[in-house]
Parts: sequence; C-alpha cells; structure tokens
Amino acid sequence: MSPHSQVIFTGILFILTYVMIIAEKIHRSVVALAGGVIVILAGVVSQEKAVESIDFNTIGLLIGMMVIVGITRQTGVFEYIAVQAARMSRGEPVALMISLSVITAVASAFLDNVTTVLLMVPVTFAIAEKLEINATPLLISEVVASNIGGTATLIGDPPNIMIGSATGLGFLDFAINLTPVIVVVLIATLIWLKVLYRRELVTRPELKSLIMDMDPVEHLKNRPLLIKCLSVIGLTILGFILHQLLHVESATVALGGAALLLVITGDEPEHALHAVEWPVIFFFAGLFIIVGALVEVGIIEALARESLKVTGGALMPTGLLILWLSAIASAFVDNIPFVATMIPLIQDMGRLGGISDLTPLWWSLSLGACLGGNGTLIGASANVVVAGMAEKRGIIISFIQFTKVAFPMMIMSIVICTVYLYLFFLR
Repeated sequence: MSPHSQVIFTGILFILTYVMIIAEKIHRSVVALAGGVIVILAGVVSQEKAVESIDFNTIGLLIGMMVIVGITRQTGVFEYIAVQAARMSRGEPVALMISLSVITAVASAFLDNVTTVLLMVPVTFAIAEKLEINATPLLISEVVASNIGGTATLIGDPPNIMIGSATGLGFLDFAINLTPVIVVVLIATLIWLKVLYRRELVTRPELKSLIMDMDPVEHLKNRPLLIKCLSVIGLTILGFILHQLLHVESATVALGGAALLLVITGDEPEHALHAVEWPVIFFFAGLFIIVGALVEVGIIEALARESLKVTGGALMPTGLLILWLSAIASAFVDNIPFVATMIPLIQDMGRLGGISDLTPLWWSLSLGACLGGNGTLIGASANVVVAGMAEKRGIIISFIQFTKVAFPMMIMSIVICTVYLYLFFLR
C-alpha cells in the first residue's frame, strides 16, 4: 500500500470506527479492537509499533483504581455516606439533592464517574421512594455533578488520566489548576438546579421523618475491611500527590495500592479482578492503536497545520478553540476517543506553531472534554448508565428531557471556564 493510500485508508477507517462507536450497534470495545487489528493487518503500523502506541500508564492507573474501588465497595461505606447525607438534609428534597450532588462530585474526583453513580443511584432510589418524590431531578443532578467533580483531579475522569500520562502533568498540577474553577462551576450548577427543581421537589412532613429513622450504620458490612481499605486509599492518594517528587508514574501508585490492598485483605485475585471493567481497558488499547496509526501516516500533523491557520498559532485563540470544540464535540461523541485524537494534535500544534508552554492548552482540553459530557444524554458514560438504571425501575430519562436541562448548564460551565482560562492562563 502506497503512503497516499495509507493516509486515505487510515482516515476512512478512523471515521468509520467513530461512527460505529456513536451508533452503539456493536459494543465500542469490539469496534476499537477491530479497528486496531485492521490497521496492523493492513500494514499501516507493525505489531511492535501498535504495542508502543498503547499508553500503559493510563491502562495501569485505571486497573489499579478499579481493583481498589471494587474491594472497598464491599464495605458499604458509599451507601453509609449517602444515607448520612440524607439525614443531614432532614429529608428536605432540595437540600437532599444538593447534598447528594456534592457527595457525588467529591467521590468522582477520586473514583471513576461510572463507579460513583453505580454506588449512589440505588440509595437515591430508596430515599426518593421514602419521600414519594420524582427521582429524576436527583439522578440528573448526580450525573451532572459526577462529570463536574471528575474534572478536578488527575484520576477523576479518563480524559484527565490520558492527558496526564501523555504530558507528565501530575495529580497536584490538576488539583491546583482545575479545582478552583470546578468549585465555581459546581456551585453555579447547584444554584441552577435548585431554581429549576424547587417547586417539583416537595414532600410531606411525615415522610421526612422516615429519612431521619434510617440508620446509616446498617450499611457498613465489614468494619475491619473498611479500615484496611480507607488506609490504603489514603496512602494511594498520598502517593498521587507525591508521585512527581518521587519520580514514580501514577499507574505505579495505583497498581501498588491495589497490590497492597490484596495482600492485607487476603482477597482472592479472581474476585478483585472481577471489579476491573475489562471492556473499558480493551477499548482504550484498540483506540490507542488507531490513533497511533493516524500519527504514523501524518494525518494528525496535517490537522495541526490546518488548525494553526485558523488561530495563527496565538495562545489565546488556540486555547479557546480547543475548549469550545472539545465541549461541543464531547456533548455528542464519547470524550475518550476525542481526547485520544486531540492529544497528538495539540502536541503537533505546539511544535509547528512554536508554542513553548502547552500547559494552558491541556487545561482547555480537560475542561472542555470533561464538562462537555454534561451536554447530552450520550455525552458521557455515566449519563448512559444512570438512564439505563432508571429505565429498569420504570423511569424514562429521554435524550430531549436530559438535554433541555443539561445543555444550558454545560454552556454556562464552559463560559465560566472561558473567563477563568483567559484571566489565569491565556492572556
């Protein structure tokens, strides 16, 4: 196959892969793996080159955190926290919505968003049933909060993990530079939700007392295991904070925490590895290979050159273009393949445009891709998971219903981020 033919072939394959991921007719992991295998069989990249293009730091970090969370969820600590929050709200539905959203946001800063909502949603249904209120506002607020909270740290959302791995930016870099604006976005979003749902979230006084009668301690299933899990989580977070000083990759910290927890709990590896979402891991692997092929044939460099013609290579228009493009795109397509494509594109834009410090552009990509997922029901995996869980309980959250509520909030969050980036990074 000639170089020109390789460019055409790889471009068409990438577009087809993207379309099939969006269509969701075939599982996205199968699509990504098939695409990765095809570029190897077609001779676009060798098997050795394909393996080199897989970012094992991203994959290692995901596996390590999935094992830790999988063991910890056996203790019931997440349900305990949710019930405790319900009691603190004294059964007031609006206060309950806000407290559950804050817990979801904080948890999502340290756990995968999908894991967080999987832990929170069943308790939310139980509480909503006791209060005899519509669970939909609570579910939408938790989904939105999970995507907002996940943006604040290196480990909170897969796009951040990918950006950190590709750039060397560490846990503290993300926390220091993104947490301030994320706090503002979360507060603005909660105010929006309170105004939007204040008339719908109403219950009777006698039902509020049922919430106060709930005992959060009942949800704690294994206290010795809880102590071990919390200790290892604390050490792991400390490892993330110090990993740059220690010259240790974040994946090593996560896998080290997982290994330590397996040792001190004596848990069977088979049980722990069941907590790993292997389809997600293989989705990443296939995706990295396809994007590696795009880099190999020169498509990424060509896109970078065209982008520089639009922005002139200036930092501010480039940063704002990346922010808004990422947000709008991530509202309609999965942000993981989008970010996987954007990372080498930004690196080439920096090289070709002579931008010495690309850090502001990485913050633009992170904020746009992570917060953009709030725009529509298909914008983030957590959105789809919660809608599916609701449907099983007879509650339909339609694409239009979710988008009418969430898209304006997403635009508001990106406007806030635009001001923040301009004031602190892009001037």
